[in-house]
Amino acid sequence: MRLKDKRAIVTGAAGGIGRATALAFAAEGARVVAVDIKGEAADEVAKDIVRAGGEAVAVAADVSSEADVRRIVETTVATFGGVDVVFNNAGIIRRTTALDIDVDEWDKVFGVNVRSIFLMAKHVVPVMTEAGGGSIINTGSGWGLKGGGQALSYCASKGAVVNMTRALAIDHGAQGIRVNSVNPGDVNTGMLRDEARQLGQDEQAFLAESSDRPLRRMGQPDEIASAVVWLASDESSYVTGAALVVDGGGIA
Repeated sequence: MRLKDKRAIVTGAAGGIGRATALAFAAEGARVVAVDIKGEAADEVAKDIVRAGGEAVAVAADVSSEADVRRIVETTVATFGGVDVVFNNAGIIRRTTALDIDVDEWDKVFGVNVRSIFLMAKHVVPVMTEAGGGSIINTGSGWGLKGGGQALSYCASKGAVVNMTRALAIDHGAQGIRVNSVNPGDVNTGMLRDEARQLGQDEQAFLAESSDRPLRRMGQPDEIASAVVWLASDESSYVTGAALVVDGGGIA
């Protein structure tokens, strides 16, 4: 087991990639704290892990709230004795231009996608430092590495995630803390279907368009989870500050 006895936090754990990763972490021996603003859904993920013979607890939290992030870390330490891995996966998208997004929505996107990662680092780095290190993985996006249409706030926020990841890696490498981002392309999740609704497009046509890349298909949540497991494990022990692209060749 590649993550045996690791203590792992997964935010956005009720969504497609978050759920797949929480289950994959547990299958590799990690003890998991499943975090989501949808408390009942997070609880179901934790129950699924326990039913499969793993260890997990759920925390209902708004990751853009410092009080909630502090509570997530404190719960993990109280329950499992520390934190070895954090997967900052919670995220939202608004398919808008600068002309049709209001300031509150812009701030909400940055609160969930960017502020949450800063807050988690602020509260988890001291815990990891005391234990001798750890691995933080942040969910970026292909659109954090290049631009995309009608998604201004999302592109800007994911660009921030990618570069904040690099800065955190530089700041905390000496403490044995590795920080990397995983950057998916279109993945078969509820968020992708929500994008179709936001744009007023036919869902099936939108999903078909999302498969237009060298591998001729969209990604699956467990494929992203496999990359995250690798970044969380000792197999990637010399990898930090990296932006790992998992997108079926879309950027290429």
